[in-house]
Amino acid sequence: MRKILIAALICLSFLSSCKNSKMSAKPAAAVSPVESLEGTWVLNYLMAPGKSFDELYAGKKPEITFEIKENRFSGNTGCNSFSGKLNVDGHKISFRDPYAMTRMMCQGEGESVFTESLKKVNTYAVSDGNTLNFISGDIAMMRFTRK
Repeated sequence: MRKILIAALICLSFLSSCKNSKMSAKPAAAVSPVESLEGTWVLNYLMAPGKSFDELYAGKKPEITFEIKENRFSGNTGCNSFSGKLNVDGHKISFRDPYAMTRMMCQGEGESVFTESLKKVNTYAVSDGNTLNFISGDIAMMRFTRK
């Protein structure tokens, strides 16, 4: 009986040490916050008092594409195309610097609501690798999903 008890304690010690070594293993290299922006994102939420998202973007949803190596962004407002130099540092982001945009005539208020919201954004967060939130202060202004 004593031998069985000693053998059980040795097994438990062995299993415990295996578990601890797995827990202390270093995680794989994480993607930096800026690299997590890479790719094309489609808008699916915009904080716009008085107008529903579907009213603003009945025809085409706005998109934004980040090209991190080129330090550029581009996209469309649901009507006009835009592009500019990416201004990002960690989780801070700004769209206040001038950027190029086509000037076709657009129906409704969607474009102006989108561009005015972009100007207010000062941080971003990527969650689950497929959801991008643009934040102003502590308020989530815009949400995109990876295309």
